Amino acid sequence: MTEALLLVAHGSHLNPRSSAPAQDHADTIRASGAFDEVREAYWKEEPSLRNALRTVTADEVYVVPLFISEGYFTEQVIPRELRLEFDAADWNSDGTSADFATCSPSDVDKTVHYCGPVGTHDAMTDVIVRRAETVTGDPDVGAGVGLAVVGHGTKRNENSAKAVEYHADRVRDRDRFAEVRALFMDEAPEVDDVTDHFESEDIVVVPLFIADGYHTQEDIPEDMGLTDDGREGYAVPSRVDGHDIWYAGAIGTEPLMADVILERTADAGADTGTDAPTTGETTTMPADGD
Repeated sequence: MTEALLLVAHGSHLNPRSSAPAQDHADTIRASGAFDEVREAYWKEEPSLRNALRTVTADEVYVVPLFISEGYFTEQVIPRELRLEFDAADWNSDGTSADFATCSPSDVDKTVHYCGPVGTHDAMTDVIVRRAETVTGDPDVGAGVGLAVVGHGTKRNENSAKAVEYHADRVRDRDRFAEVRALFMDEAPEVDDVTDHFESEDIVVVPLFIADGYHTQEDIPEDMGLTDDGREGYAVPSRVDGHDIWYAGAIGTEPLMADVILERTADAGADTGTDAPTTGETTTMPADGD
């Protein structure tokens, strides 16, 4: 029986970079040979979610949402568009513990293993730490350094904050950083007051967003005081209120995310054909990476 990975993401008609992380991670996994077939599909771009499963030739499909939190898109939009016989109760999740549900699409004869979003997987904690290493250029970063894990936050969906707080707690439990805080754009505690929440002179800020976009490249840098106009860029680090702010940009652009995707499929029973990570080396990538 052949196995396929279908990586699903939001996409955007307005932001050409929105699909870049999904494309990059799909290319990485495709090159690893972990699956017979690797495809991407989007809510707001082509190829669309609506026809995605019809384009897959494999009998067994592992669907992984490239989203940060459980909620409307992962529990309603994606299953509806893929025509899956799925109920969010099948995940039996508390908001951060979705695993997978095996279900059938109504229009094609395939077995679909619908996985929880990458953002709530435990391996994402490692990606946050890697992001801090990447932006500072220090593989041992932590001692005397504060870490802010930043999410969008919304009063409409409590799970949006849960994922951010969950990973902040997990990083804090490692006792690697001097301080760890969960901050948000649209709810308290807010990221625009970032320096009020830390005593450490150096603060690494890692936003839990999937792709580069308006929020990560303009809203957050401007709110933190890194720049008056995010379109003109910002220095890394930037000096703000007596602190050096190391702004890492969208976590979804970190190459280690490909391994989180594979972890999701392995948890659902995929035979990826390799135990080796796809991106085991610390990368040196620009810090301008929603």
